[in-house]
Amino acid sequence: MSADGTEELLDPSVVATVQGEPFSDLPQDLYIPPDALEVFLEAFEGPLDLLLYLIRRQNLDILDIPIAEITRQYMQYVDLMKDLRLELAAEYLVMAAMLAEIKSRMLLPRPPAAESDEDPDPRAELVRRLREYEQFKAAGEQLDALPRVARDIFPGRAACPGLRPARRLPAVDLDELLSAFSEVLGRAAMFSHHQIQREVLSVRERMSETLERLEGDRFVALDELLRPEEGRAGVVVTFLAILELLKAALVELVQAEPFAPLYLRSGDLMPQEGHDG
Repeated sequence: MSADGTEELLDPSVVATVQGEPFSDLPQDLYIPPDALEVFLEAFEGPLDLLLYLIRRQNLDILDIPIAEITRQYMQYVDLMKDLRLELAAEYLVMAAMLAEIKSRMLLPRPPAAESDEDPDPRAELVRRLREYEQFKAAGEQLDALPRVARDIFPGRAACPGLRPARRLPAVDLDELLSAFSEVLGRAAMFSHHQIQREVLSVRERMSETLERLEGDRFVALDELLRPEEGRAGVVVTFLAILELLKAALVELVQAEPFAPLYLRSGDLMPQEGHDG
């Protein structure tokens, strides 16, 4: 005997080798009784389906069912299912009892007076249920014939390669651009405002400053009084202050010769003109 148990496997009496030990007998706990396996056939979905099958197979009129023959065939199928050890639903036996009742009611003689609307055909209720079931079954077959996902239709799927769609910008001509710009300017004009601020430079203050610089008897050049670092506004305010002082005779403006520099001095030092008595 080899170490891996090859000879035991070649022996027909050995059923299996478990952990190196041969087994020649089947275990008793694996026995399956005959009734443990049940087979369910889906040929008929209920007693009405079985009756409808029997009627269609013989091309019978559903409004005039031969109860005796249909009952006999129905019971044959019930007995066949019992012989095949198939589990019968209670509704099959209820339908068998209903067929037997209808058959017995039709076999009983009825007096002529009883043949009226008050005593309807015993098959009427069965016919109504059969016709209703036939309509629903036809609708179910139509729905089942429709294409079904994962049975008839298989949607395709593909991974996106990660491309970004290119967004095309709208074409805008010059007229539309000018029109939009004009509209923006119109809206901006609605929000325009005017602010009034106090003037930083004052002519009267500059007149006082000029008089302070002209104290004494010295002459001061006009260029020294005009300060360019104050900008245009400062120069204009100083020039206006000098004109106001000249108008009020508070300063004197002199020039040695044409096109010579201009000088200013305080007007208080100018000689007073005498008046004739």
